[in-house]
Amino acid sequence: MSYSLSELMRPLIFYFLSFVVLGSAFMVVVKRNIFHSALFLILSFFGVAALFITLDAEFLAAVQVLVYVGAISVLIILAIMLTRDVHKGSPGNKFRVPAFIVAALFLGGVIYAMVNTGWAVSSTPPLEPTTPTIANLLFSEGGFILPLEIAPLLLVAAIIGAIVLVREK
Repeated sequence: MSYSLSELMRPLIFYFLSFVVLGSAFMVVVKRNIFHSALFLILSFFGVAALFITLDAEFLAAVQVLVYVGAISVLIILAIMLTRDVHKGSPGNKFRVPAFIVAALFLGGVIYAMVNTGWAVSSTPPLEPTTPTIANLLFSEGGFILPLEIAPLLLVAAIIGAIVLVREK
């Protein structure tokens, strides 16, 4: 049985990208400088988009880049830039231990759900591109285009709210 180079490289690329996503997500939590955390979050979003490409889900990769990298990241960086005293970092507070406990419980629940779920795995890539199927689900009658139209309005409202909250008195 002979394998092509792309069949051998695909798992290596997938694991490399997974490492990048998990590493950058870890750095989001660990970094004390919130701006650096936002940059690592953008790297994590790009890594997830690249993972979608390795899984032959090009449409989801494009949506990931447009929505999360393009919109959410810009919103987060705008909020950081409008916040006073960002350079001081995150001060310690009394909720660190309860937050760790809640995060550990959440992680335990996610791991439990992952282990006890019967994941359907296909050994072959899709025969046709996934983009037309997803487009039909979005734009056909009863599709999901309305939530995609409402999301930018919510982002604009959040930006305006952030500006109103941090403006000088």
